[in-house]
Amino acid sequence: MNISTDIKPISYLKSRAADMLKQVNETHRPIIITQNGEPKAVLQDPESFENMRNAIGLLKIVAQGEQDIQKGKYKEQTDVFLRLEKLITT
Repeated sequence: MNISTDIKPISYLKSRAADMLKQVNETHRPIIITQNGEPKAVLQDPESFENMRNAIGLLKIVAQGEQDIQKGKYKEQTDVFLRLEKLITT
């Protein structure tokens, strides 16, 4: 992977948008768009974007679960299964 091919100025985006779309969809690597030498945006294919959003969502759930455990907000597995068994058999 050559990161220099994944950083492009906004002028390149204006003149070669179709080529850039083809690149991100074929390589699944994002392209960083710069303006006045500073990174300003990221161009990414939809599949990679969706995968990233899903991963972030899972990480948030894990973090929330860890916080709940630290605060003592949890139930033992055996207690949960016993309660479910009672609900099913009643």
